[in-house]
Amino acid sequence: MLDRRLERLERELMLVARCSVLTPRERKVQATEAHEAEPQKPSTKSDARTDTGKDAHPDTRVEAHTAPQTNLGAESCTPTRLDRSGYLLLSRLDAEGAMSIGQLADAFQLDVSTVNRQTGALLRAGLVERIADPDGGLARKLRITPRGADRMAAERTCRQTDLSRLLESWPSEEVARLEDVLTRFNREVERQEGRAWPREPGDA
Repeated sequence: MLDRRLERLERELMLVARCSVLTPRERKVQATEAHEAEPQKPSTKSDARTDTGKDAHPDTRVEAHTAPQTNLGAESCTPTRLDRSGYLLLSRLDAEGAMSIGQLADAFQLDVSTVNRQTGALLRAGLVERIADPDGGLARKLRITPRGADRMAAERTCRQTDLSRLLESWPSEEVARLEDVLTRFNREVERQEGRAWPREPGDA
């Protein structure tokens, strides 16, 4: 029962990270205003960062789907971890099946260009593949590959291990309460957005 609760709790924490009260347009405007408000300094060769570095802009860093990440259970996980965008996309494709770029953009409330860039990194890594629409539509769809499913499962195990260690001193009733509150929050956001996450029947 505890393992199943950890699975649900890890999923709801993942979904909290994807939820936003702000619209994509508002997020973009705020990010632009914040960037313009920051004092600018000339870049130097020593200040340069690659797209995989922690100082890279989020829209570029999302392509580093195999960037090393610090985590509480690092010794039990591989040093190469999926980043947040890659994990979210693979989780959605695993839960719902093949989806088009447009469907993914709508599901995550992102620009098509952003999703195209993020899925491009997954395609190059062999974690997803393009297929014809099984329903006969014109748009090609993306489907998680066996390699992608393995990487996602390994990442999920690492995340649940991290979470278990983080909550090991918590009474079981408090863990249950945390799961209930997060699930309620996510379902309310999904209801207002009209974009429900595909949960298994019977899930809280």
